Amino acid sequence: MNTLFVLLDGMEDDPNPLLGGRKPYEVAKMPFMYSVAPRKLYTTGRGYTQLFLGEFFTGHPPETPRAALEAQGLGLDINGGRTAYRLSPALIKDGMIRWSYHAYEFCDELMKNVRDFLWVLDGYDPQIEFFLNGRAVLTMACDDVPDLPAPPVDAPFVEVPGDLGRLVMGVAERMNGITDYPWGCGKLGRQYPPFPCIRNMTAVSDSPTALGVAASLGHRTHLIRNLEDRFPVARDALDDGHVFLHIDEVDEYSHQKDPYKKIAVLEKTDSLMKEYFGDAERIVYFVDHGTSCVTGEHILMNVPFWTNIETDARDGDLVPLDRVITSLFE
Repeated sequence: MNTLFVLLDGMEDDPNPLLGGRKPYEVAKMPFMYSVAPRKLYTTGRGYTQLFLGEFFTGHPPETPRAALEAQGLGLDINGGRTAYRLSPALIKDGMIRWSYHAYEFCDELMKNVRDFLWVLDGYDPQIEFFLNGRAVLTMACDDVPDLPAPPVDAPFVEVPGDLGRLVMGVAERMNGITDYPWGCGKLGRQYPPFPCIRNMTAVSDSPTALGVAASLGHRTHLIRNLEDRFPVARDALDDGHVFLHIDEVDEYSHQKDPYKKIAVLEKTDSLMKEYFGDAERIVYFVDHGTSCVTGEHILMNVPFWTNIETDARDGDLVPLDRVITSLFE
């Protein structure tokens, strides 16, 4: 019997003054989820999605950096010692890196300017793939693995070394400080196999992070930008094996500090779940970390996983992250 795993990315949150001190998911009307997943359990969150998923699906913290995982999710060449760099829209101003989660306002111009300056890296055989709102992953034949600030927390500016730094600053000069800034850089590391019980799985997401983790585990992947379009693909895939369905928009609207968008996408997801998975026999809803609609930052905290699968754990129990999968399949 196949299992549907639904990641509500960043669903946990802070109490919000705009919602009378409640969290967005406490306000959202999600009758289907609450009716089909009566077992309410918890596990330990991680700071980033790839850290959570790596341990969730394999039982081990991942040893490959985010950019190298995302390169696999986007089909970029990361073999032969190549290095990957995650590029995220940011504003360099007053000695700070200020991450932009409203880059949809200028992403077309940003992508054009990054492409205009890509010639700077010609000597390294660069490959680049853009995705949501001007974000990108770059791989190249280069050994530089700089330690740079990571989103979502704004940080003091650190100069990017070498020719990649020339590209970053060239774009920034043309766009009054706006650029694509690298982080999560690195090469392929040790890869742990998935738990044997979930080897036959398909991942459906708009995020190269989630798809990169899945690809590194040998799972089938579908990169689908539109939320509604993910559900029929996931429904069909469930006939052939387990499915990992990723709802990344929940996290994105949290970074935008918009609790009303977060509520709306949770309610939309619940409606689509009822439409496509009303007859699914094994469903697991889970959360990787909190993302605050108050601060826009990730929150390290215990996170829920809710299911209709019988386990030895009692409601409210905290199940270790590396034991969640095995507890569901015992």
